[in-house]
Amino acid sequence: MTACARELERIASQTEHATVENTLVPFELGDAELRADLGLLWTYSGSVGGSQWEAVEAELSAPLARYEDARYQDPQLFQRFEVLAGSETDEQTARTISEHLKRFRASGAHLPAEPRQRLREINARLAVLETEFNQRVVRSSLVGAVPFSEADIRGLTDNQRAGLAADAAAHPELADGHPFLAVLRAPTQQPLLTNLDSAAARARLLEAALARGDGHDPKSDTRHIVLETARLRAEKAELLGYADYAAYVAAASTAGSSRAIDAFLTSLVEPARRNVEAEREALVAEYRADGAEWEVTQGVSGGFTAADWAYERARSRREKTAIDEADLSPYFELWNVIENGVFFAANRLYGLEFVPRPELRGYAPDMRVWEVRDADGQVLGLFLGDYYARAGKAGGAWMHSLQDRSRRGHHHAIICNNLNITRPPAGEPTLLTWDEVTTCFHEFGHALHGFLSDVEWPSTAGTAVPRDFVEYPSQVNEVWAAHPQVLASYARHVETGAALPTSFAAYLRSEGDGEDGFAISEMLQAVLLDQAWHRLRIKDVPTQDAAVTEFERQALQATGMGTPLIPPRYRSTYYKHIFGSDYSAGYYSYLWSEALDADTVDWLRTEGANGDDGGLNRRAGERLRACVLSRGNSRDPMEGFRQLRGRDVDTRALLRRRNLER
Repeated sequence: MTACARELERIASQTEHATVENTLVPFELGDAELRADLGLLWTYSGSVGGSQWEAVEAELSAPLARYEDARYQDPQLFQRFEVLAGSETDEQTARTISEHLKRFRASGAHLPAEPRQRLREINARLAVLETEFNQRVVRSSLVGAVPFSEADIRGLTDNQRAGLAADAAAHPELADGHPFLAVLRAPTQQPLLTNLDSAAARARLLEAALARGDGHDPKSDTRHIVLETARLRAEKAELLGYADYAAYVAAASTAGSSRAIDAFLTSLVEPARRNVEAEREALVAEYRADGAEWEVTQGVSGGFTAADWAYERARSRREKTAIDEADLSPYFELWNVIENGVFFAANRLYGLEFVPRPELRGYAPDMRVWEVRDADGQVLGLFLGDYYARAGKAGGAWMHSLQDRSRRGHHHAIICNNLNITRPPAGEPTLLTWDEVTTCFHEFGHALHGFLSDVEWPSTAGTAVPRDFVEYPSQVNEVWAAHPQVLASYARHVETGAALPTSFAAYLRSEGDGEDGFAISEMLQAVLLDQAWHRLRIKDVPTQDAAVTEFERQALQATGMGTPLIPPRYRSTYYKHIFGSDYSAGYYSYLWSEALDADTVDWLRTEGANGDDGGLNRRAGERLRACVLSRGNSRDPMEGFRQLRGRDVDTRALLRRRNLER
């Protein structure tokens, strides 16, 4: 890091006129070794975890923030890039220079010395807070784990039972003599809530999920971090001349402004509320119709609660379709899903080949590595699959890149997909839920964005696009999970090899049909909560830890989306996207990108299709590659979308998909 800082000083202090070769090239490539080391650090701290890696991450967070400020706050470097902007260059280089200038201005390079110094102090402190927040959330998911008895886990699949038993054996101090232990997963809604027959067990599990970071365990309390982070971000926005932090983030997005984001979200709120109410009425009516029988079988009395929604919805679907989702899992063996599903679709679309590299060991047991080759045999890079949950690993699912592809930088990508699937007992197959299957396809959409990168400069490669565009390719890739040809390739019974029954396949393709009020409500609440925290001025940020919960309640009530029956997808105290990563004021990106995704899927099924193949063909794949996946941020990403569709996005496609049309 010290050597990289010296190189920045050398670039800035040159007396020669700024050129691409003496300024942009060393600025882009001079810290390549540091970036590689950081890729390893983030891999081990996020995917392996543990006290040693936590200590390293905590120690380096502030120095790394200072290094980034040294890159983008230096007035001399800023001036050299302004000179470069006036020179004649090719299109990609001009775009790269322009993007660096945006970053300089967003970092305050144009400001006087005093506010720049304050920004450096804020950034260093925010880096420390984000690291501490993430580490406390990981701890809260473990210390909040819920022990269960045999009677508690009625309704779970054999694989789920085995996973809970393994967690109890691994953490006897938390299991407290119980044979099963449910370690908490990232979102509020825990996957087990769909299957647990015991309403009391469901209530305990949801209560534990909602209580993460709320102060009952001082070592995982995150409320003070939430408040200090919100306050510092508000101050940062003010120093940079923005009304609030949300406006600061929006300025660098494809949305362009908070007004555009508000208009988009407002179009969703009222129809979402309508769907929530319709779904609630239907589920409560079924709940009441079951009456005494329901209360006897569940072992409790009382009304329909937030812990019952997912369970009742799954039960209702079973009764209407005669299909139990537990019956689907034997057709979704993990490695079959990856190699004969995810990879199969990528081959049909882009001609990619995946060669197992068993001699390459990953950073954790049970990882697998593949070499990724283009249709012409060119090696694009290595793909690492890290799919199992483990103590210390961050929750949720994500893609991260250890090395990006560009013509001026590395020619091979190294990309990892991370999930948190419960590991089965030794020798048993890993059977996935349908949500986990679609997540595998989603995260590989991010990987494709990296492997297919074909740009000049490293800073514009792969997923280095605005936050509200980055989820677009991954969401499009989800469509192939239920595609008939893809399903036929991977959905085989783990014991008999039999194909997925046609009734099951039809059921999967109908997933998402209907009102699905719960899903859109929990997502919108999380989006609106994110915006609420980041619309605050400094003086409006609460000062007492206990005020966090009340702020949440009032913020969601004001939007009209707050309901005790559907908690937000994340509460503030474990909302890693916005308090532990760079999705702050940007969680709306998932819905914004889904509008692009829905419109693109319409194109795949019409103009992109060959006959009835739904767009699963090389012609459609090559067009997606040329317009979107290969270009990274080497041009305005929305230009690529417009090239694909021939127009701006039509958000009605999203409204139709989510059944939100009036």
